[in-house]
Amino acid sequence: MSIKNKIIPKLLHKGSHIRIIAPSHSMAILSKDVIEYAIKRFNEMGFTISFGKHVLEKDQFLSSSIKSRIADLHEAFQDTSIDGILTAIGGYNANQLLDYIDYDLIAQNPKVFCGYSDITILHNAIHVKTNLVTLYGPHFATFGQKFLDPYEMDCFLKATTQKQRFFIVPAKTWSNDPWHTNQDDRNIAPNKGYWIIQHGKATGKVFGGHLGTFNLLQGTEYIPSLNNAIILIEEDSEPANPKEFDRRLQSLLQQHNASNITGILIGRFEKKYNMTQRMLYEIISSKKINPKIPIIANVDFGHTEPHCTLPIGGIISIDTNISTPIIFEANT
Repeated sequence: MSIKNKIIPKLLHKGSHIRIIAPSHSMAILSKDVIEYAIKRFNEMGFTISFGKHVLEKDQFLSSSIKSRIADLHEAFQDTSIDGILTAIGGYNANQLLDYIDYDLIAQNPKVFCGYSDITILHNAIHVKTNLVTLYGPHFATFGQKFLDPYEMDCFLKATTQKQRFFIVPAKTWSNDPWHTNQDDRNIAPNKGYWIIQHGKATGKVFGGHLGTFNLLQGTEYIPSLNNAIILIEEDSEPANPKEFDRRLQSLLQQHNASNITGILIGRFEKKYNMTQRMLYEIISSKKINPKIPIIANVDFGHTEPHCTLPIGGIISIDTNISTPIIFEANT
């Protein structure tokens, strides 16, 4: 499937320089060992790491000023020695930046840009304004786990360093524990695989991310068209309430062109949700959704570990009739 005018950033390679920025929460909230482990992981992958000038600034909202965050974002894209950009961590206030971003600068200096959660805001807005394909994947902090699932690095490297299409396979195990406060107390569980909520086949441009954050773009100039789109949806432990998830999803599906969505991928819910496959099926069946589009849940993205890496503004294919139904299409 050809999508006109999309901008694909150059792939990373051994020796690539990755800049870490903090457009949401400050990196100062990360512990020393998380930062050290993360740097070690990137060095193991063959990358060089540097940090934005303002990543350690922290105010009463655990963030930094709009001016500081914009300065680091612009410098990361403008500096020709930098090959890719990762966000330090998520948070709550990335939407403060949207009216201050120089989108022409980003379009003229396309680079790998990766993060998730509150970074949903930046991914979708940047694509709307520039056509740059970005990556809904791990933060810098994610790589700070002492016991990092190899799945995390494998999928990240496939998405950032190779041109070939690849299958998004389910991780063999998963976890949802406060590893950032106790690196040695992990609760690793077997992964039972994807939940097929609706069968179908689709290829399309990907938008979405964290549902509550994506909802914040509704009614703004920064929300992408849902026409023929495949939508990513995930939630965190706030509010960990299936009823809240239900109404956030309802709001999204009431947007213009939502009836033309061609597929939906839902990330694994955190344990606090107590979301079952049956409960999710009942939520989905209560919506006006085309019964012929594929809907797959319990996918490895969102606020559990590990994360796969998926494109925002890029192309994936879904086919529930094959054993591995999600395909990240080629970076070309």
